[in-house]
Amino acid sequence: MFRVLFLMLLVLIALIAGPYIANTHDLVRIETNTKIIEMRLISLVMFFVGAMAVIYLIEWAISRFCRLSKGSYNWFFNRKQRKAQKETLEGLMRMSEGDYSKAEKLFSKNAMHAEEPVLNLIKAAEAAQQSGDEFGANKYLIDAGKLAGNNNVAVELARVRILMLQNKVPAARSAIDSLLEFAPNNSEVLRLAIQVYQASKAYTALDSILESIGQRSFLSTEEYEKLEHLVDDGLMDEVMNEAGQDGLLSWWSAQPSRRSKSIYAQVGLIKRLIDTDDHVSAEEFALKAVKKYEDAQLLPLLNELTRLQVDAESKLVKTLAKRAEKAEEQYRDDYARALGYIYARESLFDKAKLQFELLLNHKECVANDRIMALYVAEQAKDQALVDRIQAINLQSANMVKAPEPVTE
Repeated sequence: MFRVLFLMLLVLIALIAGPYIANTHDLVRIETNTKIIEMRLISLVMFFVGAMAVIYLIEWAISRFCRLSKGSYNWFFNRKQRKAQKETLEGLMRMSEGDYSKAEKLFSKNAMHAEEPVLNLIKAAEAAQQSGDEFGANKYLIDAGKLAGNNNVAVELARVRILMLQNKVPAARSAIDSLLEFAPNNSEVLRLAIQVYQASKAYTALDSILESIGQRSFLSTEEYEKLEHLVDDGLMDEVMNEAGQDGLLSWWSAQPSRRSKSIYAQVGLIKRLIDTDDHVSAEEFALKAVKKYEDAQLLPLLNELTRLQVDAESKLVKTLAKRAEKAEEQYRDDYARALGYIYARESLFDKAKLQFELLLNHKECVANDRIMALYVAEQAKDQALVDRIQAINLQSANMVKAPEPVTE
């Protein structure tokens, strides 16, 4: 617009000054080494206006051509983008169908024209890995890393997943450790860390991120509790294997309240102490637990106490007997089972017989219980109880061997 106004201004000046200049006989002389050009002043002004018009016309033509070229480029670019988006969606469908080779080609072919080329390369790497091409998978990840630059959490997540698929657990462990330093609160990173640490049995590392996992709340209550139990068992097994029973007791004394107050962890500790024949320490911990927790919470502990060697006059046994008397009907069998085994090991067969009779009356005796009950009945010389247990065993054996009816 400015250029048109400028040309119009020049024409206006020429129209006004033209008559005046035309009445003069002034000449303009342009002299070079080889030529001499002479023209009237009005001719020079007209030449200047014409030259400016030609220059502006050429500039307009060039800009118009460039706009056309840019539009053509944009049209082709948008066409490639639409095609890339369509084939990327097709690649996702192929991948879900299990056609990983075709999916890889679709993802890699359109990576540079896709809206998110990094994600295309990641999916191409996953598809290549699924089809068994480890070299191709690694190549795609390298290309994705170059494009992603510093913001490469998605690329590193894909790298860890692919390393797990390649069964390269140590390499995956190293990669997830680095990723946790870079993005310690990322839910997907934490979720993948659980998988890697479980596979590598890195329970100490898993324990260190339990708090972050709980804060993110991407696991259900049941899943988180199961994970806590896995960590408790794994840590105790590690300590037992490396430092033995004494090391386990030292380790336990240094545990946070979350673990030391957990009935599951306490039962796990007692179980391992019994496994190492440290019945004295196991009795101490069991007595504390019996005094502290409700009947429903003590069921796993009562099951472990069937293996405990303890004096029948100990505080633990007396406490168990008192709890059994006051327990609800549904929990009395569990107390009876624990007391029956303890009395039997102390050769108090008359007391043990009463406990096993309670189990028999409530039909709570499993196969191992009936074996111990039969031994107790024989030692107590109670032939009627012996015959009753043998009849139950025979009936159970017949039920197991009975063939299923044939349906026509």
